[in-house]
Amino acid sequence: MILKSQVEWVLHCCAILSALPENKYLATKDLAEFHGVPKEYLSKALQSLSQAGLLVSTLGPSGGYRLAKSPSDITFLDVIEAVEGNTPTFACTEIRQKNPCRPKGYCEPAPCGIARVMWEADEAWRQSLRAVTLTDLSRMLTEGVPPALLQKSFEWIMART
Repeated sequence: MILKSQVEWVLHCCAILSALPENKYLATKDLAEFHGVPKEYLSKALQSLSQAGLLVSTLGPSGGYRLAKSPSDITFLDVIEAVEGNTPTFACTEIRQKNPCRPKGYCEPAPCGIARVMWEADEAWRQSLRAVTLTDLSRMLTEGVPPALLQKSFEWIMART
């Protein structure tokens, strides 16, 4: 499974938005410039987060986006599903039904082992992503970053809010 690049982009954007002071917003163009990504594609992904209730936006010269909830209430899975949807990663098409040796009309009593393993893996993946919040992400992203770079980045962001 390969997630859209927008998932990475919006997770980084959410980390920045989680650090904004109350009532401050950051414009899409500034988020795109900070990360060096195309504004048009980032805008579409941020709109998906807004439609999912994870971000709020405002118009005008000081407009942009901010988190709609506390960073501790937004998980990686929330963000990923806002961009990618919540369709399971595996869809069983029951190809075993095409086995020419099967008796006519025979119906399997349970899903096959492959489907069960894939569904369990999908649920484990989702559970893992459900366990990490934007608060956790912010902490992880700042580990190992020189304090001067963090300060310079924060000042760059605050100058645009």
